[in-house]
Amino acid sequence: MLNTVYKDAIKKRDQMLSVLKGPKFEQILQKAEENWVNYTPTKEDVVTAGIDSSFNNTKFQGIELWAVTAVSIKSDGEILADLHDSGLGPDIDLSRIASKMEIEACEQSVDLADLVLMDGSLHSQFMTRQSSLDVVIVKAMKRNENVIFVSKTSNTKKQFENLGSLAGDIFYYNHLTKSPGFSKIFVEKKYGKYKVISSTFVRLSDSTPIIKLEFLGENHDNDMIKSVMNKIYRNSVGGYPYALKLAHNNCKISDRELSKMVSLLGLSNEIGSREVLG
Repeated sequence: MLNTVYKDAIKKRDQMLSVLKGPKFEQILQKAEENWVNYTPTKEDVVTAGIDSSFNNTKFQGIELWAVTAVSIKSDGEILADLHDSGLGPDIDLSRIASKMEIEACEQSVDLADLVLMDGSLHSQFMTRQSSLDVVIVKAMKRNENVIFVSKTSNTKKQFENLGSLAGDIFYYNHLTKSPGFSKIFVEKKYGKYKVISSTFVRLSDSTPIIKLEFLGENHDNDMIKSVMNKIYRNSVGGYPYALKLAHNNCKISDRELSKMVSLLGLSNEIGSREVLG
């Protein structure tokens, strides 16, 4: 069954890709080229911290075992914040707990690093409408103005929507060039004047993936972007900040680790748990 699906997809490859690009693909690429600034960063020696979170859960007998972690770690491996929580209960909002931990880790890091990189998007922080957390993250980002949100993927379609773009903005920049550089700052004010987001797509070196950087506020220019690229480039691997790789590896809660928790708590002896965890 799957073999025939694969064969059919291969036959329709050109047709499928033409739909993805859309009728105005070349026009969008031209606009992307106008927005793109070629720039090869140079290494600037700074202290960088990466922040990421993770959560996992398993359910049995109508109850949920959950665990959440967040970590802030420097590029040299020094941990600045190690936060964690776990429990048993129904319908726990793990993403909210994780966001709260990330913000707490950020608060603990802004005075200990020249650059604090948060994994993910500032949009997701504001879109959840967690007003109490919004106030805290905005305050932390304003303290030293050294906090940046970094994402490897982006689904935003704002920059070329007036041209009828079908794919995300990052798709067109990836097709435009393989050279290092960045896109001109794009400002969004839909969350209010105190929660303005400025963003740019960045490639740190030849043929590496593009990443998206998001800043708080609208007072950012090309020179600032170049300075940030220099700082991130100092400790990056494959075009991605090494501190964020370390953060991801140090906070990830795997199914195997969750199974260990089940065993340590004696829940593996409970009736019904084996069917779920086995």
